[in-house]
Amino acid sequence: MSRFGLVALAVLFPVAVHAADFKAPVTEIMSAATNNWQDMGTDSDTPPPYVDYFSDDFLKRLYSKDFVTKYRAAAKFPAYDDGGSPFDYDPIIGGQDGCALKDVKTTEGQPANGAEDVTVSFDNSHCFGERAPDWKPETLVFKMIEEDGHAVIDDIERPSFEDGASLKKEMVEIAEAGANGGNVEAPESAE
Repeated sequence: MSRFGLVALAVLFPVAVHAADFKAPVTEIMSAATNNWQDMGTDSDTPPPYVDYFSDDFLKRLYSKDFVTKYRAAAKFPAYDDGGSPFDYDPIIGGQDGCALKDVKTTEGQPANGAEDVTVSFDNSHCFGERAPDWKPETLVFKMIEEDGHAVIDDIERPSFEDGASLKKEMVEIAEAGANGGNVEAPESAE
């Protein structure tokens, strides 16, 4: 092989090997959720520090520019008077109450055109006792895209909620209602 061919391969090889790791941002968010919802041995145990899914660090690294814009617009209208989140529930686990996350499973789709769906299912209701015969684990579909050479979350769909409950759509509704002085309720879970 000529030197030109070797140089061409050396230049192209890093580009061919580099592919967005669509699962990495999802793993970070699910690790935060697992941390936030872990079982405490007793009521006197000190819980670990809460990990904000929408911290400045996470917003810079894990979410698309469009998602961040929509989140910041919704965050101008916090759910509670003391400020903070525009959500009055945990948008990752899909509620205000839950158990430690159990049986967390992550499945990657097939990347196409710089995008991929990463699906996560988990059980966050095992501690509530008896469940309906048609009970299913909570499922999230992270809509991933490649932006500026990095995999980022562009939306999170919650199939157990009405209409799949796009988190971006919910944030737009919160911002619009807030700008109009109204309130928006969280989408209803199918459970």
